[in-house]
Amino acid sequence: MADYKCFKCGKTISSKKLDKRFTCPFCNSKIFYKPRTATVKIKAV
Repeated sequence: MADYKCFKCGKTISSKKLDKRFTCPFCNSKIFYKPRTATVKIKAV
């Protein structure tokens, strides 16, 4: 189950809520993105 973030209002929406129609339930926007997890950089020795 993936979580998406609305580009307009910034609220997090689960993929279950977006199953039938791909619009934000809060602001009716149709632009979403998947937030990336933070990566840890390791310095080579």
